[in-house]
Amino acid sequence: MSSSLPSTPSEALAEVKTETVAATKATVSSFRDLAAGGVGGVCAVIVGHPFDLVKVRLQTSERGVYSGAVDVVRKTVAREGLARGLYAGVSAPLVGVTPMFAVSFWGYGVGKNLVSAFSPSHSPSSPSHPPTFTIPQLATAGFFSAIPMTLITAPFERVKVLLQIQGQKSLAPGEKPRYAGGLDVVRQLYAQGGIKSVFRGSAMTLARDGPGSAAYFATYEYVKRLMTPVDAHGIKSEELSLTAVMTAGGAAGVAMWIPVFPVDTVKSRLQSAEGRPTIGGTVGGLWRSGGVRAFFPGIGPAMARAVPANAATFLGVEVAHMVMNKTLG
Repeated sequence: MSSSLPSTPSEALAEVKTETVAATKATVSSFRDLAAGGVGGVCAVIVGHPFDLVKVRLQTSERGVYSGAVDVVRKTVAREGLARGLYAGVSAPLVGVTPMFAVSFWGYGVGKNLVSAFSPSHSPSSPSHPPTFTIPQLATAGFFSAIPMTLITAPFERVKVLLQIQGQKSLAPGEKPRYAGGLDVVRQLYAQGGIKSVFRGSAMTLARDGPGSAAYFATYEYVKRLMTPVDAHGIKSEELSLTAVMTAGGAAGVAMWIPVFPVDTVKSRLQSAEGRPTIGGTVGGLWRSGGVRAFFPGIGPAMARAVPANAATFLGVEVAHMVMNKTLG
């Protein structure tokens, strides 16, 4: 055991210095992940919110209210106007999505560190040789990212869904909407059922985002590796074109939604329902209303949103990292 200890004070000091530098780099890297994730999140909202609104209204409306995605857009614009209608409820995701995506990408970075720490065969990283993870390891890190993210995602999506669906109701002359904005939604929910009401749907949010994030990050890294240029010696370049980033991001968005869309439908129903709905009751009600098909309303807008919104997300993240690397070193 003594052989593993520093033999001289100078060696001990050098070891402490090395560990301090490593810890500082890890902290700086985490902050950069947070910042880049926030930038990516804002890009995702700006590009994807109209698609998300159409998806939610299809998921939460009664059968026959809309004939399809185009009908939602037509009726929404006619009733509420173009910008106000298609961006109804955008305040909640704009405020919430920055910390949500920031925490997601931070959690993904932490997840990779944990995977590296618990993988004995994993080589330590260095500036010239960053760690290379297998696709299953990346999926594991992606799943982990959803755990802290749920604490932010669940209440903000509860607010967003309620703001998005209230626009479906035709108001009588002089009648005001039930909710005046995101903060008013939180205030009313808390008054009605406390913190539990605000966080309704958290279990289904994690059930959606856990496997969804695993597929999301693993697919992005896989496609990005496929599209990374290789030089004459067969060594992959560190540079990646923004077109490749957007392609990988779009593929990641599609891969995320395909396996978890039915879970998202249940979550939206839970978060928009009056009273105290249960997961089992919500699932049963959906099944009785239309069988398997009832779990996939709005999948068209979701898939249409997945490509541009997630391409914008990863573009924002990668550009933010590029800017920080150039300006901060």
